[in-house]
Amino acid sequence: MKKTILIIDDHLEIRENTAEILELSGFNVLKAENGRVGVDVALSSKPDLIICDIMMPGLDGYGVLHMLRNNHTTEHTPFIFLTAKTERSDFRRGMEMGADDYITKPFDDIELLHALETRLKKQEIIEKKYNRENNGFSNLVTDLQNTGALTLDISKYESEHYSRKQLLYSEGKRPRYLFFLKSGKLKTYRVNEDGKEYITSFYSKGDYIGYLPLFENVSYTDSAELLEDSEVVLIPKDDFLNMVFSDLRLSTKFIKLIAGDLADKEERMLRLAYDSLRKRIAKALLEIQEKFDKENLTMTASITREDFARYVGTATESLIRTLSDFKSEKLIDIKEGKIQILNKEKLNHLLF
Repeated sequence: MKKTILIIDDHLEIRENTAEILELSGFNVLKAENGRVGVDVALSSKPDLIICDIMMPGLDGYGVLHMLRNNHTTEHTPFIFLTAKTERSDFRRGMEMGADDYITKPFDDIELLHALETRLKKQEIIEKKYNRENNGFSNLVTDLQNTGALTLDISKYESEHYSRKQLLYSEGKRPRYLFFLKSGKLKTYRVNEDGKEYITSFYSKGDYIGYLPLFENVSYTDSAELLEDSEVVLIPKDDFLNMVFSDLRLSTKFIKLIAGDLADKEERMLRLAYDSLRKRIAKALLEIQEKFDKENLTMTASITREDFARYVGTATESLIRTLSDFKSEKLIDIKEGKIQILNKEKLNHLLF
């Protein structure tokens, strides 16, 4: 579907030339000759993106931006200033008010189109729903990196090699980094007063780890241990937070995703408390398969039966008996320590 762009500019030649560039590039174009008309068109037509001059008689570009950001139907519409003004104070004022970008006159076709495409892709990501349980945070970061909306270059940060069973961080410590798992697998866990371990999550290659304490500015509430020899990239806390909080809509997206992640963890705790053992193990099988890229689950190498039992909240012997039942029911197959899921649908909808 074609995207609709609104151009607000009191200069006829600039308005028409910009419109021609966009129409030739496949966009629908709306035009307004001043700020007041532009606001009316924006509110009535709901364009996908707005390009607006700053210096206009009557209602200038700042006034247009203020009015549209304070209307719930246009508050999140991408907004690009088109201006001949290059003073730093003008840029800062516009960005503080919620502008997404600036294009300085004179500009060429490529510069204009690149700015539009970047902002439209960013908007699609902001509106996209991410799976909260299965790598949603990592997928959001990757998508934002690909559009240039988040300038997080993993290659510029140092990576460290960790051995199996080595701790990445421990409960009670203050966070200093966001971690990126370049290779390997990892578990996070808590230990109760009786010394019993409860596994909170598993992570694999391509996952970001330890982001929740960074956002909340609190100590770690769990520990992270490598399940196999791994390579981890260490991203300084301030670097990541400065990038995220430089854009209100991006930070809102991250916070909503994290809030959903917390809700999912609470739901999992309820399942542990009230679901039958069979249901808990079935859900865990599906969750771990998703986390590890739909590969067969190697219980003897990366995830031991003991770890799997701790994730489910049961004794290892009970886990083994239930897995054996699932195999008899042809829901899974077990060969040489590997578990292969044969019937996702039935596992996902067990009655008891």
